[in-house]
Amino acid sequence: MQKRKLGRSNLEIAPLIFGGNVFGWTVDEKGSFALLDAFLDAGFNCIDTADVYSRWVPGHKGGESEAIIGNWFKARGKRSKVILATKCGLEMAPDKKGLSKAYIVRAVEESLKRLQTDYIDLYQSHRDDPATPLEETMAAHAELVKAGKVRVVGASNYSADRLKAALAASAKLGIPRYETLQPNYNLADRGEFEGALQDLCVAEGISVIPYYSLASGFLTGKYRSEADLGQKARAGGVKKHLTPRGLGILKALDTVAAKHGATPAQVALAWLLAQPAIAAPIASATTTAQLAEILKCADLKLGADDLAALSKASA
Repeated sequence: MQKRKLGRSNLEIAPLIFGGNVFGWTVDEKGSFALLDAFLDAGFNCIDTADVYSRWVPGHKGGESEAIIGNWFKARGKRSKVILATKCGLEMAPDKKGLSKAYIVRAVEESLKRLQTDYIDLYQSHRDDPATPLEETMAAHAELVKAGKVRVVGASNYSADRLKAALAASAKLGIPRYETLQPNYNLADRGEFEGALQDLCVAEGISVIPYYSLASGFLTGKYRSEADLGQKARAGGVKKHLTPRGLGILKALDTVAAKHGATPAQVALAWLLAQPAIAAPIASATTTAQLAEILKCADLKLGADDLAALSKASA
């Protein structure tokens, strides 16, 4: 399996990232350990989480996902085999949010403690913080890199203008820049990333690791009517795609999947992997069977006609 470099850094990852938002939310610790074991055993190496996962669950405070990953590191002793990505900046508490230097320094220590490690491979700004000067944010990240607590820094949910300004701030100060970007990008949600943001990432050599790569599960093809949603945890994210356009995308996925003996999820992820600037999509699974299915996207090579048909259906 060919690994892909993240930006201009030395980090190399397999072509699918495990989205750790499910740990402690829709999967308990035992199930999370089984998923992480299977993911690593299959030759994949990058796990993405965030300090705020899963604060949205009643009774949770945030940090649940990081804590489970930390417990897994301790139990398995395989920290060196993982490219660990986490994030800071979203609200953990009224006084714990944003990208000020004071908060970043505090947040990274809390993440390191939960993760039971002394370094983070990829530390990402979870969302742009217009209230804090970009120079302050980038300088804070640079200090973490210099201290050895962080290897590489990345951005998530930045606009093209703000990402460009952040890159300029880093260049001006002569400090590490954002090497990666996490946008919402998939076959059903293309408008936010394609255009100026994608063009900037291509021009600057920034590696893109999109989240919601299966559109909250819609692109698996399992949900084709509201009746299919049931009590699904992400029902809201799927329901918005149950439109003529969305169903047209599923039809195109079905056609390409049948041609290759694949599943719609595998095809949707393979389409992402073929797009400019994409290093690896982030996807989650709640069972080892689901995980085994999506990992096969790394071996699926779509032809130009397949890619064109999918792009046309989702235009």
